Amino acid sequence: MKFRLLSCLSALCLASTALAGPRFLNCDYGGGHVSIVAADGSIEWQVDAKNPQDCWLLPNGNILFAYVGGAKEMTKDKQVAWEYKAPEKVECHAAQPLPNGNVLVVEGGTSRIIEVNRKGEIAKEIKLTTTTDKLHNQFRGTRKTAEGHYLVCFKGEGKVVELDGDGKVLREVKVPGDPHEVVRLPNKNWLITCGDGHKVVEVDPSDKVVWELNENDLPNNPLRLMAGCQRLPNGNTLFCVYLGHGHIGEQPMVLEVTPDKKVVWEFADHAHFKTINQVQSLDVPGDVTKGEILR
Repeated sequence: MKFRLLSCLSALCLASTALAGPRFLNCDYGGGHVSIVAADGSIEWQVDAKNPQDCWLLPNGNILFAYVGGAKEMTKDKQVAWEYKAPEKVECHAAQPLPNGNVLVVEGGTSRIIEVNRKGEIAKEIKLTTTTDKLHNQFRGTRKTAEGHYLVCFKGEGKVVELDGDGKVLREVKVPGDPHEVVRLPNKNWLITCGDGHKVVEVDPSDKVVWELNENDLPNNPLRLMAGCQRLPNGNTLFCVYLGHGHIGEQPMVLEVTPDKKVVWEFADHAHFKTINQVQSLDVPGDVTKGEILR
């Protein structure tokens, strides 16, 4: 089964339904791939990557992604166009293309945000302070905003932090679980996936929860580890349900959920994917370097 437009109840439907869906880019952390899935569910493009965690289709047609040892940009013919290799004993779990051509990378171990230029040189560094010793649990989704602030998921501390351009803490929001992704929406709300908190929250600028998705809100689709997400122009949201930690093969990996908590599309291909943790719909137009794709 590749994907389906509406939820099905039967195991037979889960195994055999293959209806048209969106074309999308994704990271498969456990499977070790970055892939583009075509509208018919076939794999259009795929490269190997060790524990990929973040991915973007760039305006030039190349694919940028973070992997455990750094970040890499690859062409459609699978040539390396750019790469940053992190120091040893470091884990990279986020990367973001910036308007000036640099790439933002967050590093666990060195505890820092860096902006790397096209020569592979570090153009800017922001030191991060964490109480979490285990580098794998330090940081996840990290984004730079249009005004030059940084939003950082402090995974092991259960909080999302906003820093100014010099690294000064402007705001902290505690969340249940271990946050994996934060998306600042056009209305300035933050959409936060809460990892093994089995939950998603949207908070307004006063830290009030204005929308949430709980573990058992979606029939037949319990929330597992909630990882990457993308807010779509129609108001729906794509969510990656990471199926590691004992749930590989059990249920769909990517869901499109309406504001009133209805699943209108889902993807499951357990023959080719293990633990999808990031997604970008390629049916949504926009320049990722300018923040026009909300993920």
